[in-house]
Amino acid sequence: MRSMRKRVLFVCTHNSARSQMAEGLLRAWAGDRFEGFSAGTQPTEVRPEAIAVMAELGIDISGHRAKALGEFAGQEFSWLITVCDRAWQECSAVPGVENPAHWGIEDPAEATRGEEERLAVFRRVRNDIGNRLHVFILAAGRTDLPTPAGSRVAP
Repeated sequence: MRSMRKRVLFVCTHNSARSQMAEGLLRAWAGDRFEGFSAGTQPTEVRPEAIAVMAELGIDISGHRAKALGEFAGQEFSWLITVCDRAWQECSAVPGVENPAHWGIEDPAEATRGEEERLAVFRRVRNDIGNRLHVFILAAGRTDLPTPAGSRVAP
């Protein structure tokens, strides 16, 4: 039997921080209603700062790995949400995705000063994503609003 949970794919360029945090937050806060995934257009490695600031909330993403968008080709998703401008430019018209959305979120990897400043930026970004997810979860959970049909990420 197919899951009734809605599938959401978060995409950024490197799948190293923003999309990883979005996936982790969605799974932790609404895993009973949503299946969260993340991918990158040019994946690298999950940033240790992202793992650290998520652990502060009791959310463990240390087992996550950076994944390429192509790994999800042919799979159905209710939403594809880009969390960086570059990914939006590359993925805003992914064939087969009827419900793309874009959240232009600051890139925490650009913080270059000491560890405390980097962690402060990662926390700010985590909180920004969290605020957006709260609204998304509430709106997507409403039964009186139109529900997007699942669509496939084109190969």
